[in-house]
Amino acid sequence: MRTLDRTDLKILDVLQREGRLSMTELAERVNLSATPCSERVRRMEREGVIMGYYARVNPAALGKNLLVFLEIKLSSKDGDVFEKVKKELEYVPEVMECHLVSGDFDYLIKARLPEMNRYRQLLGEILKRMPASAESRSYIVMEEIKETLYLPVDR
Repeated sequence: MRTLDRTDLKILDVLQREGRLSMTELAERVNLSATPCSERVRRMEREGVIMGYYARVNPAALGKNLLVFLEIKLSSKDGDVFEKVKKELEYVPEVMECHLVSGDFDYLIKARLPEMNRYRQLLGEILKRMPASAESRSYIVMEEIKETLYLPVDR
């Protein structure tokens, strides 16, 4: 990946905050003309610096009021266990994030669901699918203080 210059960083900062800006508006904000700005954005998309554009949806609007974090510890870490876990969890729609982590547990999972009964079902499904699950720990979020996809851009 190419090193990002000061203008690239400005573009990334603005796009993270206001991803729906037109290329003309973006160019004005970063003091470029539209063509070079557009070329920089396309290059960063091609190179995987910009990974996509999203609409941030209010979970309550879809009835997904329950936010849960789940830790899973595997009893075995032999062979292709991690690849099997990845394949099992990758397509579970309620799982928003899944991370292989260091520490006391192997996986940290973030899920959004409509209610506790659905979480109980999901937990059972996940543990059944795990090739070597040994232990799990759940954390039910009582209040969301901060959630963002914004990455601070150091200029």
